[in-house]
Amino acid sequence: MPYKEKEIEKKYHSIGEVATMFKVAPSLIRYWEGEFDIIHPKKDKKGNRRYTKDDIQKIRYIYHLVKEKGYTLQGAQDVIKQGKEQGFDKVATIQKLQELKDFLINIRDEFNAQSNS
Repeated sequence: MPYKEKEIEKKYHSIGEVATMFKVAPSLIRYWEGEFDIIHPKKDKKGNRRYTKDDIQKIRYIYHLVKEKGYTLQGAQDVIKQGKEQGFDKVATIQKLQELKDFLINIRDEFNAQSNS
């Protein structure tokens, strides 16, 4: 198998990059920032938001509650305030499993492509 360079993982992501990850408008991310006190992106000198991996995990949890589970904003806030961190952990675990699945599918596809050559 050919050598693959390890991907460099970014420390900070712009609001546009985060919005693209979730296929939502940047304005929705800004809105959620005002509605949910668990999101605290760093801001640079120009005031541009810089999201860490932890911020993105929190946004993923909010996205899961609101967009996938159908909670209202108030309902999602209540779930978060009740300390249901298990839900946060489940969403993070699901994300890791999806990444692993994608990785394994990629390996399988590369193997099949080499076998057919």
